[in-house]
Amino acid sequence: MTRIAIAGVGGRMGQALSQAVMEHPEAQLGAASERAGSPLLGQPPTAQDMAVRVVSDLASVLDAFDVLIDFTQPEATVAHAALCRAHGKRLVVGTTGLSASQQAHLENAAKAVPVVFAPNMSVGVNLTFKLVELAARVLGDSVDIEIIEAHHRHKVDAPSGTALRLGRVVADTLGRDLETDAVYGREGYTGARDRRTIGFATVRAGDIVGEHTTLFATDGERVEITHRASSRLTFASGAVRAAVWLDAQPPGFYDMQDVLGLR
Repeated sequence: MTRIAIAGVGGRMGQALSQAVMEHPEAQLGAASERAGSPLLGQPPTAQDMAVRVVSDLASVLDAFDVLIDFTQPEATVAHAALCRAHGKRLVVGTTGLSASQQAHLENAAKAVPVVFAPNMSVGVNLTFKLVELAARVLGDSVDIEIIEAHHRHKVDAPSGTALRLGRVVADTLGRDLETDAVYGREGYTGARDRRTIGFATVRAGDIVGEHTTLFATDGERVEITHRASSRLTFASGAVRAAVWLDAQPPGFYDMQDVLGLR
């Protein structure tokens, strides 16, 4: 049985993760944390986990968990990665908006403990990555490629980590550099489209859980590969699946493609 700690258990994703842990036959909730000052501190995270009490510092409950799942904020995630490395705890990270230096902290932790880092833990999204790779390989440079994503109004980073991963899949497949070929929105007189560019369009509205479309278009036809999530539980279930999978893995830096055997 994999004992799991959830960082940010009071948030929308934290609540979904609690449910996903409860529903997985090989997982149990061992610990849960929230920010200092949260009214949840000292309380059980859910009615089903009365033996667990929410803490502000996971260092105080190290004996209660084997793997930490973190969908919080970049600064908190970096601190949690250092904690896991220092104490031999496995780590699953779904936090988005990390800078290159913050991601480097995760990669450094992965030298000592196994880490799964993915912008999207959904099984369906990770299948979508493979389909987009296939489409890019087949269609090549003969099409214009745009990525359209939509999320709820509370999401603080844009484009989403999943949209950026889709763009990187396209760029890597076609031998392009996403840093120079990405176009993030358009306004005013832009001139004709450069076929090598990879466009991104972002929508933030209402309670949209997550929608991503990769559009391959040329004269006379277009191919659209779309994933729509209707519940955060799909991300949470994937994260718990990754946490259990880490039981048998050596130290290393993994993603959901590894977890699902899609490499």
